[in-house]
Amino acid sequence: MADATQPTSNELQQKYRQFVDILPLTIALAGLPTSEGRLYSEEQMEARVTSLRTAHRLARGLLKEHLSGS
Repeated sequence: MADATQPTSNELQQKYRQFVDILPLTIALAGLPTSEGRLYSEEQMEARVTSLRTAHRLARGLLKEHLSGS
């Protein structure tokens, strides 16, 4: 029996598509340089992930604001 709180396949695909659609904006907002072959420590990767999460949250907010006409 499927759990009602689990997203359906279509919902997951839609969320993935939304994520991919705003990924260029997210990366631009994060302002992270490319690694150019450089290896990062675990702490550096965590910091980069945190920057990307914050940028993604802001990009989603900007998109919602823009689409609502505010």
